Amino acid sequence: MLLDGDSWRPFFDSFEHEAFRLETRSSYAMPDEDEEFQEFLATGELHIPADDPWLTRVRNYRATGRWIGRVHVLTRPLSDYLRFELAAYAYNVEAGEDIRILDLTGLENPGLPEQDFWMFDSAKVVDMRYRSDGTQIGRHLLEEPDLEQYRHWRDLALSLSVPFMEYSAA
Repeated sequence: MLLDGDSWRPFFDSFEHEAFRLETRSSYAMPDEDEEFQEFLATGELHIPADDPWLTRVRNYRATGRWIGRVHVLTRPLSDYLRFELAAYAYNVEAGEDIRILDLTGLENPGLPEQDFWMFDSAKVVDMRYRSDGTQIGRHLLEEPDLEQYRHWRDLALSLSVPFMEYSAA
């Protein structure tokens, strides 16, 4: 089932316990980030207001006892977009999102997929699909995912990654 437009946010916000994201790309083409991204490239600075919609949602998830987190698998040198995204992660962490980094520079992939996904409550998987330029082309709720495999990927990514604040301090 395609989860786009008005169906995505209510679906996302309905998770009861946990939302996990595996990110594998070095760049994402997000039209709503273009202005901030261009400013970051020009100044090297990023300022996200406290009332940013995503940060507000993260704080709400945490205030209602729900966990939200992600692991971003990356290699160096970092793309301009990844430098931008890492700057944004500091705000996400402050809001309560558990962000972790798995730096595979010089290492072999430990068996993780090269695809992005969200997993909700260890039971629902949304395949995030992108064009080669990072433009999102769809979010697909998988009808019969191999939950054991997705849980394994989540657990593996979490076990091999480091908290964002440790990575950013290194």
